[in-house]
Amino acid sequence: MNKVLDGIRVLDFTQVLAGPFCTMNLADFGAEVIKVERPGTGDGSRIFGPFVNGYSGYYTPVNRGKKGITLDLKKGKDIIYEMVKSCDIVVENFKPGVMEKLGYSYETLKKINPGLIYCSISGFGQDSPMRDLPAYDIVAQGMSGMMSITGYPDEPPARVGSSLGDVSAGLYAYAGIMTALYNRQRTGVGQYVDIAMLDTVFAFEETNIVRHTIGGVHPTRVGARHPLSAPFDIYQCKDTYVIIAVASDSHFARLCDMIGKPDLIKDPKFDHDPHRSVNDVELKHILEDFLKDYTADEAIKMMEERGIPCGPLCTIDQACKNPSILKRKMLVEIDQPGMGKEQITGNPMKLSETPPDPVHPAPLLGQDTESVLEDIFGFSKEKVAELKENKVI
Repeated sequence: MNKVLDGIRVLDFTQVLAGPFCTMNLADFGAEVIKVERPGTGDGSRIFGPFVNGYSGYYTPVNRGKKGITLDLKKGKDIIYEMVKSCDIVVENFKPGVMEKLGYSYETLKKINPGLIYCSISGFGQDSPMRDLPAYDIVAQGMSGMMSITGYPDEPPARVGSSLGDVSAGLYAYAGIMTALYNRQRTGVGQYVDIAMLDTVFAFEETNIVRHTIGGVHPTRVGARHPLSAPFDIYQCKDTYVIIAVASDSHFARLCDMIGKPDLIKDPKFDHDPHRSVNDVELKHILEDFLKDYTADEAIKMMEERGIPCGPLCTIDQACKNPSILKRKMLVEIDQPGMGKEQITGNPMKLSETPPDPVHPAPLLGQDTESVLEDIFGFSKEKVAELKENKVI
């Protein structure tokens, strides 16, 4: 398989989710990712469930395809400096200032390797006035405004159902690194990539920001519906819910024909999307009065035949059986040491010539320490034995 990042070496100091998600993508496309973990305990996510035979199913998916070494960062400065000489990328997601105190800042490492691309992922960014504050996903979601627009109006603000802050930060870090890598190919110059979780969640709020800055609106929670279009919500059928996502007059006209109310498109309350949005509660009653006599499957079939955007409201177990998910290999099987064959999430970036390869297992704690130091970085067996004796690795 042609691996587009073959020959690119990454020194990975990340842990838990945001950083490992970034370096997972680098590994999926062929980069040699060397994950550095604390001796004895390793990445903090190794204690997160679900567990199989005592091994973490949380750790496995985002650390697949990496080589794992253990190294005491306080004692192993000379080792890091030696490794950096032949690395292309360094990624870390410590609290700002930690790498600098340890002697591994970008300014220090680029003197060793001027072409180095160095990415830091943190809660608020390296130059933020809040840089020293601890941050987790829910903190970023809350401070960004995301939680204020998530949930129903009569309920408290809600966190998005996945760790959006971590994953968005990991994605932007990957994109920033790839952009820097392309620039280095053109210019030979490395650079520093500074990613803040708060920034990335804020960016994911897309039109809600300009609705405020340009439109003077204060976006708030509207449940499952779209704040600007209707019908664009979940609707109760005879058995369960169905999703209808109509944002054009032509689709709405087809929907009106389907429910036997073709003149509804001429009603001033529903003739254009902005009018339908204002009157979405009344419109929802009209649609659910029709849908109450049909199962969700029956309603979906009718709408699909008419080209109306719609879909089922799936549980996670149902989504894992979705034929599109399966066809596009968004569930892949790995043979994970200690756990056996396990299904994990695939990579959504589908490239025709250089596809991702997400089926390699995650490293056991420190499994590659000796081979990485000896075979890749040229340390002698005697030196590695000495490091082990001194509990540096």
